[in-house]
Amino acid sequence: MMDFSRRAMMLGGLGAGLTGYAPAFGKTMPKRGGSIRVATQSVSTADTLDPAKGALSTDYVRHYMLYSGLTRIGHDLIARPSLAERIESADRITWHIALRRGVHFHQGGELTSADVVFSLLRHKDPGLGSKMASLAEQFAEVRADGRYGVNIRLTGPNADLPAILAQSHFLIVRHGVDRPDGNGTGAFRLAEFKPGIRTVTVRNPDYWVPGKPYLDRVELIAIPDEVSRVNALLAGDVQLVNAVAPLSTRRVEASPAHAIATTPSALYSNLIARMDRLPSGNPDFIAALKHLIDRPLVKRALFRGYATIGNDQPIPPFHPYYNPAIPQTALDLDRAKWHVQRGGFQNVRLPIFCGPAVEGSVDMASVLQEYGARVGLDLAITRVPSDGYWSTHWMRHPLSFGSTNPRPTADLVFSLFYKSDAPWNETGWKNPRFDQLLLAARGETNEANRKAMYGEMQQIVHDRCGSIIPVFINLIDGHDRRLQGLNPLPMGGLMGYQFAEHVWWAA
Repeated sequence: MMDFSRRAMMLGGLGAGLTGYAPAFGKTMPKRGGSIRVATQSVSTADTLDPAKGALSTDYVRHYMLYSGLTRIGHDLIARPSLAERIESADRITWHIALRRGVHFHQGGELTSADVVFSLLRHKDPGLGSKMASLAEQFAEVRADGRYGVNIRLTGPNADLPAILAQSHFLIVRHGVDRPDGNGTGAFRLAEFKPGIRTVTVRNPDYWVPGKPYLDRVELIAIPDEVSRVNALLAGDVQLVNAVAPLSTRRVEASPAHAIATTPSALYSNLIARMDRLPSGNPDFIAALKHLIDRPLVKRALFRGYATIGNDQPIPPFHPYYNPAIPQTALDLDRAKWHVQRGGFQNVRLPIFCGPAVEGSVDMASVLQEYGARVGLDLAITRVPSDGYWSTHWMRHPLSFGSTNPRPTADLVFSLFYKSDAPWNETGWKNPRFDQLLLAARGETNEANRKAMYGEMQQIVHDRCGSIIPVFINLIDGHDRRLQGLNPLPMGGLMGYQFAEHVWWAA
């Protein structure tokens, strides 16, 4: 078995031999019973019960309640076995998974290797529309090894496979079910599902994790407007919300019955300049935009300090693979004006599509508009509603905003958003050198070399990509103080969307 350092296991390459189970969250004695109502910031009529198609926070929460994965990411950002008892590899190409025995689906039937093989290979079906299709291309072969064993052979070495399998999209569904209906092995069973309205789940008494979950019922809704979401929390209509704006934290903290949970993360809202359009794909246009961003102002005024300064690439400063040698891009109106004039963009009118669906996007667009006017760039703010933003506007215009949730490894965020053929390649850019480094880093066994590769990838994105990342945003959830067991997890709000099985109602 390969032996990796603890640092390599954190947010980077994970141990080749993984055993054990993450410790339970919470510091006080859990109490069984109770019902809570939870509100997220995003909802759509395309809400789905199929983990492969999840795209919004409501999807992720719903799927983690209903299904289980082979691995899971804990609050320490280490991937550990979940439905798997062991995951082993000697070369990072061929992996063997030993499944837990005695795990049953909600509607009956024991979990076997056939369910795992089916769940993983379905992502390779182009007709499915899996959000992880590009990652599943790495699965050269997935086959059963008896009733409780699975062998995975990758197209090339990838030490991050355990972290990849922890993503909500790779949660395990029943063998042969082309349209998953919520029948999983998760902590909760589906009681009601109305896309775009609400999801109701009830405790699974046969859950395979002893003693969990604690709650009897969870109702999941969405309140896209942040002020309304916080008002619902303070009024007692909901007991847990995510994506609390920094400006609202004082309101929540002023209530003796409520509290906030915050943690630094790799979450970011980015300005997307499509590189396959004009003028947004012109290097001078992109350079001008980058020098119109007052990053300290964005951190201070827009996020009240609940953020970390970014530098137009997606790896945050607290990541072990962060490249500190990249010069920090700063507000420079003279330089921005020089690029505008060289590109001939004076008085070219271009809309920026923004809205409440992307945290901070409206205010960031206003800052860009103001500074742009000083250098001869005419940027028009086009504010659009949350409903339909991701299907109608995201990546559809020369300039729009995106929001990227934290990923446990550098490989995942690069593979999903920056690889040339990635489904969420927001800017539409293509860089052969970047793609080459990405593939090479997956199999690099020398940790220093691997870090250097990721460092060069960050430099390439910083220099040549149209993704403009002013800051990394802290995760801020608001909750009723009677809800216990919450432990902020940098992978996303609501404990990385996995809160449901870990919390209890102490009323």
